Amino acid sequence: MAEITAGMVKALREKTDAPMMECKKALAEAGGDLGKAEEILRIKLGNRASKAASRIAAEGVVAAHIAADGRTGALVEVNCETDFVAKNPEFMALAAAVAELVASRNPRDMAALSQLALGGRTVEEARTALVGKINENIAIRRFTRLSARGKLAVYIHGGARIGVLVDYTGGDEQLGKDLAMHVAGASPRPIAVSKEQVAADLVKKERDIAAAKAAESGKPANIVEKMVEGSVQKFLKEVTLLAQPFVKDDKQSIGELLKSKGASVAGFALYVVGEGLEKRKDDFVSEVMAQVGQSA
Repeated sequence: MAEITAGMVKALREKTDAPMMECKKALAEAGGDLGKAEEILRIKLGNRASKAASRIAAEGVVAAHIAADGRTGALVEVNCETDFVAKNPEFMALAAAVAELVASRNPRDMAALSQLALGGRTVEEARTALVGKINENIAIRRFTRLSARGKLAVYIHGGARIGVLVDYTGGDEQLGKDLAMHVAGASPRPIAVSKEQVAADLVKKERDIAAAKAAESGKPANIVEKMVEGSVQKFLKEVTLLAQPFVKDDKQSIGELLKSKGASVAGFALYVVGEGLEKRKDDFVSEVMAQVGQSA
């Protein structure tokens, strides 16, 4: 068997991004053949990724990228299993690189994104390799791309757990930052710029809920109708950007702020990490300790 040198291990690690000990084992199994060792590692890393894929990944980061022209941008949510990995530099670098790809290449869907070139491999190959290296499930959950009518402002908050892009016209850079910060920090967070943009099915849902509640009041039909309409209008005011009180000055609404600056908002995108995903309920530390035959 050929001697496994540090240089051989380093060369294999650079080609596969696998852990050093895994590279050494693969070289030993391949009898020092670098090409065969690479094949062995890719199979092993692929198997790791397949096993990890069934595990819940509801932690992670939101990454953003705005092109040099300030008018094209993207948000990407990339998930992992633990907040520890969410802070891993390689994990964060993958998310940032994917956001830049979405902005520059405009993939039509997740399948197209997964096949885009990224550092000499595809996005999917880069993701799989990182799963093998970190040994956690990693998933590119969703992405959105905005082509602004005006210019884009970005805000990333809470350890990259919340990301916002806002398409606005008029005003200055500070206004853009304030608008993006408001979208991230408002409670409830806005779901549309104006009430006209709120999806019809959401309005219907709120109307049905309000009608059911009002019907229990026993009041006359004309009063019930007014109660329902009042509830719907209250809901629309709470969840539309223009009607919300500005988080930095609740004496004025966002609509009033924009008017004072001679500005407008065409749209926005908001991602919150793990929103709508099931959270893992197990004790991850205990799981790790159990794997090495210890108790937490």
